[in-house]
Amino acid sequence: MTNKLAHSEKGRYKLNYRGTECLNCGHPLDMSDKYCPNCAQANSTKKITIKDYLDEFFGTIISYDSRLLRTLSTLLIKPGKITKSYIDGKRISYTNPFRFLLSLAIIYFLIINFSGNFSKYDKYGANDISDVENMVDEWNKNSTNDDIVQLSTKIDSIKKSAVYYEDYKEQKNVRDSAILLDPKANFKKIEQTSFFDRYSQKLTFFTTILEHDTIYDFQDLKNKYTLPESFENKMAFNTSNGFLKFQKSPGSFLTALISKLPFVVFFFLPVFTVFIWLIYIRKKYSYTDHLIFSFHNTALLFILLIISYLINSIFETQTNKYFITIFSIYLFIAMRNFYGQGIFKTIVKYLFLNTIFFILAILSTVLLFTGNIITF
Repeated sequence: MTNKLAHSEKGRYKLNYRGTECLNCGHPLDMSDKYCPNCAQANSTKKITIKDYLDEFFGTIISYDSRLLRTLSTLLIKPGKITKSYIDGKRISYTNPFRFLLSLAIIYFLIINFSGNFSKYDKYGANDISDVENMVDEWNKNSTNDDIVQLSTKIDSIKKSAVYYEDYKEQKNVRDSAILLDPKANFKKIEQTSFFDRYSQKLTFFTTILEHDTIYDFQDLKNKYTLPESFENKMAFNTSNGFLKFQKSPGSFLTALISKLPFVVFFFLPVFTVFIWLIYIRKKYSYTDHLIFSFHNTALLFILLIISYLINSIFETQTNKYFITIFSIYLFIAMRNFYGQGIFKTIVKYLFLNTIFFILAILSTVLLFTGNIITF
């Protein structure tokens, strides 16, 4: 089979540079073959020059830009249409949904990471009550979010209770003294309790040791106190160590957390897509089709988040709620256009999927936070 040229030959693709055998795999070629039909290598016997290399490089960029612009325009103006076109086979016209979404997610979280300056919160490392109060005050000065203000009020009322704090300090000192008096004997007692009690007590034990001794990793702890090297012990140690680091460097913790968010999206979406597939199980679409639909709509969400964040940063305003409203309307229209169902059915499924989305988002956040504590 031959692939005839639809445009004039130029550069190293001129007819006089064509061969009759692929230089890569040896497959027989016709002079009209621009690419090998077996391995897709270009059919050219000409040595590559700097000019050829630059021509191909910029040609690829222009080609990608045209697909990117087409993807953006279709995604923004015609909800649901891009997914229909893509799964119907019109894929060369658009960018790959997975790569497109990954690029947007990375761009968004990089913008937040570099412009957010979370490292400034490290100076409020929560080693004392005043540190926590200072950090909350800093958050309040830089935010108009009512929830954070309410949280600040609650924390302030608790932290300013001198009786409560002094009582806590006294209990902690007694507990720490008991552990440090004979760490080995204390740990042996812990090992004899039930799993949940045992694990929580191990967290307390490791936290106390880390606060009062020079321990850098589990191996140091194991050698010094002759503790058994088990998965449970390592997990408890890493959790305690990570939590102490979080208390001392909350800004660095947030930076590390945000850097992992783009990859969490791609564990979250495939799970969420299972629910889309289930409620549209009578439709002709496969699980992969539903996943592409999820990728496209989530990509639109990240585009709106990026625009909102830039507007907020430049004009010092808050537009998040407006862009979230736009996305909510867009998603409803996309579901109607792509799945072709009536308004009532779409509303019911829309509400169900949004409920599932928020439940999974909360679960993912908890898992991410826990995982980041363990590995921090």
